[in-house]
Amino acid sequence: MSRHALRTRGRDDDTVQLYLGRRVGWAGSTVSTQIRVLTLRSLRTAFGDYRLVFFGLLQPVVMLLLFSQVFSGIGSLPGVVEYQGYINYLMPATLVNIAMTTAMSSGIGMLTEIYTGFIGRLRTMPISLFSVLVARTLSDAVRLAVQVVVAIAVAVAVLDFTPAGTGGVVAAVALTIVFGWGMGWVFVALATWQGKPETMQAISFIVMFPLMFASSAYMPVDAMPGWIKVVSTVNPVTYAIDAIRALCLGKPVGWALAAAIGLVAATATAGAVIAARNFRRTR
Repeated sequence: MSRHALRTRGRDDDTVQLYLGRRVGWAGSTVSTQIRVLTLRSLRTAFGDYRLVFFGLLQPVVMLLLFSQVFSGIGSLPGVVEYQGYINYLMPATLVNIAMTTAMSSGIGMLTEIYTGFIGRLRTMPISLFSVLVARTLSDAVRLAVQVVVAIAVAVAVLDFTPAGTGGVVAAVALTIVFGWGMGWVFVALATWQGKPETMQAISFIVMFPLMFASSAYMPVDAMPGWIKVVSTVNPVTYAIDAIRALCLGKPVGWALAAAIGLVAATATAGAVIAARNFRRTR
């Protein structure tokens, strides 16, 4: 055999050995790198289509305009009149509503990627499956931040929303993002549990609407019927809204902030554990 043939055969053997993993020196990327790459990929998808961006930003603004006009009469109720305008009472609840809607879209987006085969391709790669879930929730948290800032700007410019100060608004926005991120894990867990996008959407609305309307979002808890009042007092969304409302308007936060953070932490932990367990079993 010629020297050239021997050299060529040696290179072929090297290629085969590299392919079979016998001499591969690269052990895979770190989890932080995987999260960063997958998060940026989701953000490019979310902000790459100008129509998707436009309607995604328009949706919370339309909700805010609609609710502020339809329920404007509630501004004269005891417990609301002290806020000097229903928009001041409504705006913090709208932030939580945006967070809930974004959290719901986290689950729908995850299920869509499962159905389109993207998740199946990721399973063939040497990456942590949990990083896929984390990237999904982080990218939606960034999208939520943009929507919240736009909604506040519109409320201030058009609807005469008067927050107490910049520091309080920044804290309220941060709490909204944390709340939406925590609730996102709930809907991601739902997406890894059941199998059809239609079922996912139906379950999401069943979860979302009772949580929002049986809370202090649109009227004071004391003005509600007896049984709804009981539900509102144990509803975690109520504590998040009360804390964000107090931060925005410079009112005493009390223990609502600690309760909201504690409930978000518990919810995110439970959702992450369930989602990770179900995700490993999903094929």
